[in-house]
Amino acid sequence: MEKFTTLTAIAAPLLRINVDTDAIIPSREMKTVSKTGLADGLFAGWRYRTLGSRDEDPGFVLNQEPYRRARILLSGANFGCGSSREHAVWALAEWGIRAIVAPSFGAIFQGNCVRNGILPVVLAEDVVADLAHQVSADPAARLVTVDLGACRLTAPDGGTHAFAIAPADREMLLEGLDAIALTMKRDDEILAFQARDHLRRPWIYLGEVVRK
Repeated sequence: MEKFTTLTAIAAPLLRINVDTDAIIPSREMKTVSKTGLADGLFAGWRYRTLGSRDEDPGFVLNQEPYRRARILLSGANFGCGSSREHAVWALAEWGIRAIVAPSFGAIFQGNCVRNGILPVVLAEDVVADLAHQVSADPAARLVTVDLGACRLTAPDGGTHAFAIAPADREMLLEGLDAIALTMKRDDEILAFQARDHLRRPWIYLGEVVRK
C-alpha cells in the first residue's frame, strides 16, 4: 500500500449526499475479483450517457478538464453508504483518488478506504461547500493540500482546517501498512506475551505449537 503523507492536488466537487457504493461502482461493472480493471466502471451510471456504454456525459464532473486529473474528491454527507463492497474503494483508488473530503462516511466504506490507501477526511458541510466554491474558480491552480502528519487540510485561499482520524488508521496510512502488517510491527511483544502466558497457563496451549 502506498504511503500517504502530504498531498497537494486538484479537488473535484461532487456535492451529492448519500452517494452509495452501487453509485460508486454498479454491480454490473464488477467483473473482476482483483483490485484492477475497475476504474472504467467508476460512477458508471453518472459518467456515461447510457447503461453499459462508455459514451461520456460531459456534464459529469470527472469527465471535465482538469477534474480528470483530480486526486481529491469533495462530496456530501454519508458518502459510501449502502453495501459493503470493497470494489467501490478499489475503483476510486485505481482511478487516482487518494483523499475524499465529506461531512460523514459510511462506516464500512471508511474502513475500506484506510485499508486501501485512501484518506477519508471528515469536515463540516459548510467547509466542504466552501472548498468546492474555491476550487471551481480555477481548479488547476486552486489546489487543496491534505497533510496527514499534521491532520490538517489547507484550502486554496490558505485557510486551514483540522481533521481527526483514529490513531491506528493514521499510522496505517502514514506507513503504508495494512492491518496485518501493522500488527506484525509488534511481533516481538506478541511473542513475549505468548511465552509468558504459556508458563502461566500451559493448559491453554495443549495441542498447539507456540511460536519462538
